[in-house]
Amino acid sequence: KGDGKYTFVMPSGKVEVKVTFMEDNSVLNFFYDVPNDAYFYEAVKWAVGKGITTGIGDNLFAPGGTCTRAQAVTFLWRAAGSPEPKSTVSFSDVAAGSYYAKAVAWAIENGITNGTGGDRFSPDADCTRAQIATFLYRYMQSQGKGFTGEWMFQLPFTDVPEWCYEAVAWCYMEKVTDGTTTTTFSPDDDCTRAQIVTFLYRCMK
Repeated sequence: KGDGKYTFVMPSGKVEVKVTFMEDNSVLNFFYDVPNDAYFYEAVKWAVGKGITTGIGDNLFAPGGTCTRAQAVTFLWRAAGSPEPKSTVSFSDVAAGSYYAKAVAWAIENGITNGTGGDRFSPDADCTRAQIATFLYRYMQSQGKGFTGEWMFQLPFTDVPEWCYEAVAWCYMEKVTDGTTTTTFSPDDDCTRAQIVTFLYRCMK
């Protein structure tokens, strides 16, 4: 009504009314848990606009929630434009009709993932920081944007294993991600939804 006053239609029956004031941003679908001063705000806005994710329902994005390996690969596949895989080659634990089946098949074709061993992808396992860094780096390599030839870069982190060192080094150099402290990357820590969307945003923009 102006002058700091607002009206609404009162629901019938006994209810508890709570009011949340936030900017009018239809792209974000009014995620209550994505404040506009959060470090991941622009990343979530971009991800929703690109159709990469729509949140978890009830106007929530769950930025601190974990992300499974299936979700992480699907986010990456969607960010790449949801390309149709050339085949259905997959892992024994990836059902053909699952929402992530095409994403996993595409990831195999492009050398983004080779599974977790024993013909398994472990789609329901939480995606770690090392794994998402590796997925992103291998995707960028498939686009001709990774390290070329011999390279040498000493990370400030002391906990990065050899298998993902190159990926983490590239992500660090490209400012896709920093560590969890000045000397640790925490490669085995679960990567949150906010972090994964932010890494994707920084990598793709």
